[in-house]
Amino acid sequence: MTGLDPQARFQNHKRGYKAAGIVTKYGLRLLPELYEYLNPMPFEAASQMEKDLAADLRRQGYTVTGGT
Repeated sequence: MTGLDPQARFQNHKRGYKAAGIVTKYGLRLLPELYEYLNPMPFEAASQMEKDLAADLRRQGYTVTGGT
């Protein structure tokens, strides 16, 4: 979750600013088709959705950190 535009947040990760190490090291690109329909949403709903989406992506074989 972030208040930033997803592309701006991704660039922060790649630059190492408030970054998840796995994104800094291995992140290649965003997959907007996985999240565009979700935005914007209230904080409480976003918090639960992050957990649900992380679990779904893990079941599909994606590497997901956070979202627990």
